Order: sequence, then C-alpha cells, then structure tokens
Amino acid sequence: MNFLKNIELKKKMVFDGAMGTELEKRGLGTGGHLNLTAASEIYNFHLDYARLGVDCLTTNTFTMNRIYVESHGLGLDLRKVNIAGVKLARDAAGNEQFVFGDMGSTGRLLKPYGEYTEEEFISNYREQAALLAEAGVDGLIIETMTDLREAVCALQGCKEATDLPVIVTMSFTTLNKGGRTIMGNSVADVAVALEKHGADVAGSNCGDLTPQDMAELVLMFRDATDMPLLVQPNAGMPVLKDGITTYNMSPDDFADGVIQCLENGANIVGGCCGTTLEHMKALIEKVRA
Repeated sequence: MNFLKNIELKKKMVFDGAMGTELEKRGLGTGGHLNLTAASEIYNFHLDYARLGVDCLTTNTFTMNRIYVESHGLGLDLRKVNIAGVKLARDAAGNEQFVFGDMGSTGRLLKPYGEYTEEEFISNYREQAALLAEAGVDGLIIETMTDLREAVCALQGCKEATDLPVIVTMSFTTLNKGGRTIMGNSVADVAVALEKHGADVAGSNCGDLTPQDMAELVLMFRDATDMPLLVQPNAGMPVLKDGITTYNMSPDDFADGVIQCLENGANIVGGCCGTTLEHMKALIEKVRA
C-alpha cells in the first residue's frame, strides 16, 4: 500500500473530517493530552471515520510539538503523547487505510516579529516528525498554517527526519489578490515555495472560505503548480451564536462544493471545522459515485 502511488494512479482519495469541533461536540474538549487521558474515546472517534470508508486518518497530535507544549505550559511528555496518538489511529484504521501524523503551528512567531529563529522552528518540527515516523505513520500532514515561513520550516524539519510523504496545507482568508493567508502569502507564493522545498502534496484547509470558494482556490493552485493537491474545507462560513462558533452548511451542499474542488483539479479531499460524520458520509458517497 503506497500513498503516492495511489495519486500517480489518479485515485481520488478522501481524508477524514473535523477533529476539534467533533471532539468538542462529544464533550471531550480538544488537545493531544486526550490521547493519554481519554484514549478509548479518541480511538472511537477515529473508528467512526474509518468505518465511513475514508482513505486516510489523521492523528490527534496537531499541536504536540515542543515549542507549543512548553510555551503553553501543558506539561506533556512529547514522546508519549505523539506515539499514543499514532497508535490510536493505527488501531482504528483498516488494512487499506493510511494514517497521517498531524502537525500544526507552534503558536509563536519567527524573528523579527517573534523570538524564534528558523533553525529553532526546524528543530522543533524535526523532533515531532521523528516521533510520528517512529510510531509508524504512513505520512505527515502539516496543516492550518498561516505563515509560509513557518510552513517551510516545518517541511524542512520533516524532510530531515524522515523520507515519508509530507503534505502541507495553508489556511487562506480571501480569494482576493491571488488568494491570501492572514500573513499575506499568496497561493502562487505558497505553491512555488512548497514545491521548491520538496512537499509531496500541497493545498489548503480551514480558513475563511466555503467549499465553493475552495474550488476557486484550487484553480489558482493549478495555475502555479502541477503538484498533487489536498483541500479540506470547513462546513461553510463560521457563525457566532450565543458566543459559540457554529457551521451551518448542510452535508449535501458541503459535498457538492468539495466535488467541485475535485473537478477543478484537487487530488485529495476531506473536511475541516464543522464537518460531521454526516458531512463526510455525503462526501464519500459522491466521490465513490
């Protein structure tokens, strides 16, 4: 079973859906510590997606890098929490399902805006990537990145730690001016930089775009690169109701928008904030059809 070979064979693959909003809905809160304190619940969470028939599960290790854990005073053993996260996803996965080690932002800024150097960021991501690889993931996914410099540091750290496939997805806030992240990075800049530094798959997740907007973003990526693309939209735009952020797009409308992403040139799709098992079921049915 080879992830990149599937892409070469033009197989359309489906990643799982939301983790944070889904875990909160189940009353668990969020965070990698749940791999240790609520292992059975995290296993069941992965199992629910696996039973839907997704091709790829992502581990509950999004912010389990040293800089994030230490700067937020979480007091976690990085080795234990990352390895536990991989085991839970792997135990839930079927024989034909891939497990990707999930990696996210440090929550801090690079100099001159922050206190960290690029080498410190690279070392930070190298450490987490090595732990995830040791635990047996099939690949790594660096996601929800808003700063291209940090994304490249993360990518470099992963490439130094392992030869596993690495996916990098950025979060965009607008389609204007060539698509922009909150830090001002354009789609073209992202595509060129990620390809230059050896990403195996590029793309976008989360952000302030609907699935239909994300389909337009795919066209921008396709103008800049021939790399395989992954997109994981939210279930529509966030709506604040009684102090709680909700997502109101129906499963069918979500699935239709994501199918448009595939039609515009995406190779892999999935869901992000607000997507439920119902959203992912609707998407899988339309992809398989």
